Amino acid sequence: MSITPLAALPSVRSAPAFRGRIGRDARSGHYAVPRRYRLHLSTACPDGLRIAVGHSLLALDDCCPVTFLPAVPDCPDGSHTALRPLYEASAHHYSGPALAPVFSDDWSGRIVSTHSRDILRDLDRHFGDGAARLYPCGAEAGIEAVERLCAKDIEQAAQRAGREGGDPEALEVLLAALDGLERRLTGVEFLVGGQLTAADIELWVTLVQLDTVHRNHLDAAAVHAIAGHPALWAYARRLAARPAFGAHLDLDGISRRHHGRCQGLEAAGAAVQILDWAGHAADAPGVPRR
Repeated sequence: MSITPLAALPSVRSAPAFRGRIGRDARSGHYAVPRRYRLHLSTACPDGLRIAVGHSLLALDDCCPVTFLPAVPDCPDGSHTALRPLYEASAHHYSGPALAPVFSDDWSGRIVSTHSRDILRDLDRHFGDGAARLYPCGAEAGIEAVERLCAKDIEQAAQRAGREGGDPEALEVLLAALDGLERRLTGVEFLVGGQLTAADIELWVTLVQLDTVHRNHLDAAAVHAIAGHPALWAYARRLAARPAFGAHLDLDGISRRHHGRCQGLEAAGAAVQILDWAGHAADAPGVPRR
């Protein structure tokens, strides 16, 4: 397992990133065994929501149990007290925050990974039954392109556009990305290869964040422009009505987590909700709500 120091990370994550991977045989150390591993997730966090959706699509409840964490961490530094023993067992003299998500090894009591996309890839490759594949053969490049688009041109651009004083250039980047996705989704159901993949999970979680978090810091004109992509938001609505997606939506938790962390000012766009997420998620039975 490798541990990447904070200084080397491009994000604001204030804990080391554990990057262990699951191998195919015993020589790898971490090899795939049913019920050996456990996920620790807060679905109010986009990384946790992404993994929870993938876990449900792969039907891994019996193979890889999930411990769901509170929406708002119980420590001022963003830590979950329940995760601290895992962090302390996994890094010598560890004193930093104990953050989610975590993929842990119940045999050793240590962390395998805290990297959400690695976790999702390993769940798909080594634990799924093959009936559903989040990373089908030949689709990896397309999925990675969607991940980059969501991270840079939507998530980061929305953050910059929502800062005090605004950033017109960032808003242009965001709207251009949404325009491209609108064209791409017109007349099709999924983003890559005509089937539901990890790219759809990535974009759907990004759209949830855009409407439930970033919208609060944009003016009404910007939100109106974002909403003016009917194919894109119809796509988000269809996925929200699927059990693996909508039943994991913790809208109250997302709101409480956002207000507990956010230092920015609320803008006029906060009053203009794009989708009725709760209404669409109510059409998605099958996964118990928390």
